[in-house]
Amino acid sequence: MNGEATVEPKVHVGRKLYLVPLVLEARQGPEGYNERVETYWKEVAEHVAKLEARFGQIRKVYHESIVEEGEAALKAIQEANPQAHRMIERKVRKGAEVVPIEELELLREAVDWGRCLAVVSSAKALRHVSGLYQEARRKRFAAMIERIDASLQDEEAGLLIIGQEHGLQFPPDIQVFYVSPPSLDELQRFLREHAAASEQDEQG
Repeated sequence: MNGEATVEPKVHVGRKLYLVPLVLEARQGPEGYNERVETYWKEVAEHVAKLEARFGQIRKVYHESIVEEGEAALKAIQEANPQAHRMIERKVRKGAEVVPIEELELLREAVDWGRCLAVVSSAKALRHVSGLYQEARRKRFAAMIERIDASLQDEEAGLLIIGQEHGLQFPPDIQVFYVSPPSLDELQRFLREHAAASEQDEQG
């Protein structure tokens, strides 16, 4: 060891996907929540930049719930997720393309059954609606995988922003890099503590 810094060479591993858990700001979130969300996305951008330096620059961007293309997609992301939009816009300026990952009707179906699931009360209705919801989710996620598989070319890297409870099964030739900065654990702990405190207040 001579103490000199070494630069790791770029690694070529076929298709790459940088998977980022979807975290959104909240208009009526607990005090301090949005500040933590901002920190999270700053750390995500840093982590993604390091992945790009080693495994390849992002060429495709996929964002949950986005069905538009081009400028319309960027506008939709800006409205839904302004923190992620800052990072995505920089990637687009460098040549990345936002690819719509959702099929609108499948997205609507999954959302609708999810809303129904939140209000049913009988066990029989719960089983029935739960089955329909799970089937809608399965079809939705299968369509997502088809779009990723069709659009992400060999040796390309993509960025996928999606909720942590996703059910995607990626093709074996796509190497997935999970982006999990320290602020994600901090944010989850913050929400758990806030929920526990709120429950305690309600119980008197």
